[in-house]
Amino acid sequence: MQKPCLLSCFFFVVFFIPQISFSCPHDQRQSLLEFKNLLTHNIANDSITDQALRDLETWKPNSDCCEWELVRCAARSPSREVIDLSLFNLVPQSGSVSSSILRPLLRISSLVTLDVSLNSIEGEIPGDAFVNLTRLISLDMSSNRLKGSIPPELFSLKTLQHLNLSWNLIGGEIPTEIGSLVELRRLTLSSNKFNGSIPSSVLKLTKLETFDLMNNSLSFEIPDSIGNLVNLSTLYLNMNKLSGGIPSSIQNLKNLQNLTIEDNGLSGEIPTWLFGLQKLKILGLGGNKLQWNNDGSVFAQSKLTQLSLRSCGLAGNIPDWLKNQTALNILDLRMNRLEGSFPKWLADLEIREIVFSDNRLSGSLPPSLFQSQSLNALVLSRNNFSGQIPETIGQSSDIEFLVLSENNFSGSVPKSIANITRLKLLDLSKNRLSGEFPRLYPYGLWWIDISFNEFSGDVPASFGSGPILLSMSHNNFSGEFPQDFINLSSLVHLDLQHNNISGNIPSFISRLSSSLEVLSLRNNSLKGSIPEGISNLTSLKVLDLSENNLVGYLPSSLGNLTAMIESPEGSCLPLVCYMARVNIELQDLAVNWKKSKQGLVNRNLYLYTLLDFSKNKLLGEIPASLGNLKSLKLLNLSNNDFSGLIPQSFGNLEKLEGLDLSHNNLSGEIPKTLSKINVLNTLDLSNNKLTGRIPQSPQLDRLNNPNIYANNNGICGMQIQVPCSSTETEPPEEEDEEKNEEETMFSWKAAFIGCSCGFLTAVAYRIGYSNL
Repeated sequence: MQKPCLLSCFFFVVFFIPQISFSCPHDQRQSLLEFKNLLTHNIANDSITDQALRDLETWKPNSDCCEWELVRCAARSPSREVIDLSLFNLVPQSGSVSSSILRPLLRISSLVTLDVSLNSIEGEIPGDAFVNLTRLISLDMSSNRLKGSIPPELFSLKTLQHLNLSWNLIGGEIPTEIGSLVELRRLTLSSNKFNGSIPSSVLKLTKLETFDLMNNSLSFEIPDSIGNLVNLSTLYLNMNKLSGGIPSSIQNLKNLQNLTIEDNGLSGEIPTWLFGLQKLKILGLGGNKLQWNNDGSVFAQSKLTQLSLRSCGLAGNIPDWLKNQTALNILDLRMNRLEGSFPKWLADLEIREIVFSDNRLSGSLPPSLFQSQSLNALVLSRNNFSGQIPETIGQSSDIEFLVLSENNFSGSVPKSIANITRLKLLDLSKNRLSGEFPRLYPYGLWWIDISFNEFSGDVPASFGSGPILLSMSHNNFSGEFPQDFINLSSLVHLDLQHNNISGNIPSFISRLSSSLEVLSLRNNSLKGSIPEGISNLTSLKVLDLSENNLVGYLPSSLGNLTAMIESPEGSCLPLVCYMARVNIELQDLAVNWKKSKQGLVNRNLYLYTLLDFSKNKLLGEIPASLGNLKSLKLLNLSNNDFSGLIPQSFGNLEKLEGLDLSHNNLSGEIPKTLSKINVLNTLDLSNNKLTGRIPQSPQLDRLNNPNIYANNNGICGMQIQVPCSSTETEPPEEEDEEKNEEETMFSWKAAFIGCSCGFLTAVAYRIGYSNL
């Protein structure tokens, strides 16, 4: 009679217990389902990554949450509690979600690891919910949009070993309570808005191995006793506002491998004992007021992989003690006073990234430099190097970033440069290079700047389909505008000004990249008329065709240039902004801005909208449709043969800062509608046939230089101290308003073409580490 009982017990153990007892707790499953519901219903599905949708598809009611993707439970036991949630990168950067979405997760008190990084979470950290997480060891909330301060409840997590709040908008002072998290091994608060001092309470965190406060607004001195954190292997304090010197206690950090304190206000002498730290691999000291006063007798006991002594007052030859640094991958000695030649021993070290810009180095480059199998980035701009570029350049098969600008290199560019198939950025500008520019065949080339040289021959156009920027201005290129440019589908910036390009502006110009924002053909030998199809380039913000031999009428379709109608948005090209940070500057775009030749800083070009057709032979009436371009900041039609009236619609150019219509045959009165432009500060209407009273407004009244209106038939007004006769009466308000309304309605009948701005959204390049 015992056998049936034993058998039933066996079936109970085998079937019943695994399905019930070994399933995750009901309340934890419900919390996870609530999180999923908030995520998938409160934001659009297209704001969730495809991978997240696939992973969350496994999260189903009445199933064991321990079997779900992104969820890990305790080892098989009756409780089966959730201990690990890897919920990173569910929401892309283009989306957003409220921080309240975290509350269901914070009810799961058994959590040991919680990762919600890279989710575009906005709002304050819900601190009150953290009191439940008494077992939490690792918390990663990095790369979101969290703001406010660190909630005090977070400091009750006594078991916490890893805390990462980097890349958010969290501010205020770092609370002194941080010292209560005595189990911390990694503390990462970088790229936030923390201010004030580094609290002395951090010195209680004696188990700390990684301490990262980079890219905040911290000030005052580095705590003198920071050397008490004897387990530190990584200390990142760069990109803050710290002052004082380098604390001597740092030499007690025998385990220190990574030390970067760049871009602060630190001062004093660089201590030689830093090079006695035997485990040190990364050392970044640049961008401070620190001074290198050593006589060259440094004996580094460590094998550094990265070294930055940027702007540290190094003078004389490149230091000989670097000969022994055979493990170097990145060497940044820019913005010093280094002289002499580029030593062969340095070329033979097989360094991956060399940044020596803004020094006084001279002589030719050793051919062995380009025979390196490691060289990935070479930045030598703004030195006194001379001679020819070595023929061995084509042997640098791995080089991606080559910047030799603003030196005295001469001769032709070796054809072997075409062998560098990984090249992404090439800057040879401001040298004395000559001859025809060789064909390039690299895959993924983004950036070519060969401006301000003496290149000749046809305009080079064989760059593949990837370039975003082509700057070839101030050379001697000739021939016609290349048809191959229509293959540059990602092109945003094209500058060919100051060459000898001839022929007509071709009709296929309308088929250039839909992303094109800058087109400068200034000061060439172009002739013929301006094609109507140029208005198809609806992303254009800067169009400069001045100083050519163009004839015919100005196309009325120019009023359809969408990017000049809408207010400029966004920021500079990511690559432009990044290069500015690492001291690689694209040559400014030369324009005639407000009656003087100026260079517009390329990283700020998104702020400018400009049309310049000056110094041509254009004729006929100025199209009223130009009044559609409400975001236009500068319009220059001077030195042509335009006739007729100044369009009343120009009063709609509400962002216009500069207007030059001088040296034409314009007649009639100056439109009263110009008085509506409140930001107009540069005006030239001289050398026309204008008559009548100059309109008045607070802004126009300030433009009282007589030269602005010189050589017209009969204008008068208080701005030029010429009284108007009694017969010079102002037109009735009603008539003016009726005319304005009619002309405005007419001008807005122009077609409005949509803009597509598909260009580079991410940049893989790093010169050194993140702040180098």
